Amino acid sequence: MTRIGIFDYGAGNLHSLVKAIEGGERNISVDTDIRSSLKADILILPGVGAFGAAVAAMGGAQGYVRSALADGKPCLGVCLGMQMLFDASEETPGAESGIGLIPGQVTRLLTPKVPHMGWNEIEWASRGKRKAENGKREPGTGNRETSVADSALRQSQMSTAYFANAYVCKPEDDSRVLAWTTHQDARFASVVRTANTVGVQFHPEKSSVSGRNFVNGVIDELLQCK
Repeated sequence: MTRIGIFDYGAGNLHSLVKAIEGGERNISVDTDIRSSLKADILILPGVGAFGAAVAAMGGAQGYVRSALADGKPCLGVCLGMQMLFDASEETPGAESGIGLIPGQVTRLLTPKVPHMGWNEIEWASRGKRKAENGKREPGTGNRETSVADSALRQSQMSTAYFANAYVCKPEDDSRVLAWTTHQDARFASVVRTANTVGVQFHPEKSSVSGRNFVNGVIDELLQCK
């Protein structure tokens, strides 16, 4: 039986996410204590709410979570959950820091239309292009965790997804970015990966059948890495 731990920071209804991933040999627990959620085989950071409230709900456990994820604990961050993986957010200046697994900031979209709501395209970055753009070898290239996670993401054939965001992630190292999305004149990271942690800016649970197939495929592949 696979244990999936969803961290509930009290921001909204998690029903659609739970429905998208339940079934088979999966035991899904929803917990307000992130340390308890980390005891599962994979941690999921859901995608509803505000950055400040979400990181405050961790109760100062950011360092503990960061160490667990850096050591290889599988994790999937969805929308706000992806943003929590970064250092800090403009959404709530002066709030507690994020998990800090991926160095970088979360900034507000500077586009005529905010928030970014609805369906949009996903532009997958090729491995060669990512290395060429940064002039250096990708962190983790060649290890099993990277190849497995990337395989699930790239083979998903997911070209469009449903977004609902006013803030976007800006990693210091673009080699963390597996896919990009453009909203009006802003291009931002829509999929990131480091170690056994994947973050997606969109909502796969709201992205029809392809989105549900995607999120379940990524969960299954990340679990193979633990």
